[in-house]
Amino acid sequence: MEREANATLHPSCGASEPPYSEELLRSLDLPGRFLFAILTLMTLIAILVFIEEAVYIYRKIPSSKRSIIIWINAAAPVISTTSCIGMWVPRSTMFTDFTAGIFFAIVIHKFLMMMIKECGGQKMLLRRFENGRFTISTGPCCCCCPCLPRVPITRQTLFWLKLGTFQIAVFRPVLVFLSIVLWTNGNYVLYNVSPKGPALWINCFIGALTLFALWAVGIMFRKVRILLKCKNIIPKFALYQFVVILNQLQTTIINIFATQKIIPCAPPLSSTARGSNIAQQLLIMEMFLITVISRVIYRRKYHDLEPPECVAEDPGDKKQTPKIILNGAVVEDGLPKV
Repeated sequence: MEREANATLHPSCGASEPPYSEELLRSLDLPGRFLFAILTLMTLIAILVFIEEAVYIYRKIPSSKRSIIIWINAAAPVISTTSCIGMWVPRSTMFTDFTAGIFFAIVIHKFLMMMIKECGGQKMLLRRFENGRFTISTGPCCCCCPCLPRVPITRQTLFWLKLGTFQIAVFRPVLVFLSIVLWTNGNYVLYNVSPKGPALWINCFIGALTLFALWAVGIMFRKVRILLKCKNIIPKFALYQFVVILNQLQTTIINIFATQKIIPCAPPLSSTARGSNIAQQLLIMEMFLITVISRVIYRRKYHDLEPPECVAEDPGDKKQTPKIILNGAVVEDGLPKV
């Protein structure tokens, strides 16, 4: 019995490092090669669709919104490309995940800025919601706290919302750089969730920063969703949320299952390497669909919002009666003044 157990346990199942790409390719059967080819083709099509869409945006969209919309539309193709590279080269998974994470951290900030731009800019947004208030009891941080007060919409609150998304775009690259430095010294192990290792604490800190950034976007969306309904902001926000859930939550759940050996090893892939491979293959298919749907939504022509009407007047200003000069006589309210 012991010999059978030792024979069934492949050495790669206990390996701490993923296999080299040559070893992986040699182990693929015909269906596996066909799957790799189809997923690679989907990635190439997603890149071509994005390039065509970027050219359209560059030609048709005003320069003030052009770069922001291109950044947002690039999220799905970039994640699909990094996942495809990680699928073919398993040992590059840590770097491809870092690249996708940094890019999407920037996209979170860009999405908030897009909502402000679609309202006509910061000054126009403040004019439209001059007496309005932000509802901060929203997800993902405070959705269970309806007792929180509503915050007035001012320049200061807009600054804090923009800072909430900007911090993830700054700190995530810094934390990724720190992780790579620790990895070169042998201290950082990607799948080591031990409290003694730095990977757990760095990932927890990144998760907290991401939640605050998503909270800021949720606060802004809740306020402008009615105003920007004519610009399909709800489908755009839904696509953005799908990218968040699939890229962050789905991958995290699969990696936890793999770390706990719930996902069995498949030589030459260990449990953790196979979990990453499954997550990458799912992301390629999902990001391909999101790229195609994004092209349909963002390619439409949307008219700019009408300028806001003046909602407040000074107490001393009274509405003047229109005066018309008719045959040399002054007329007020349609009656000649004697």
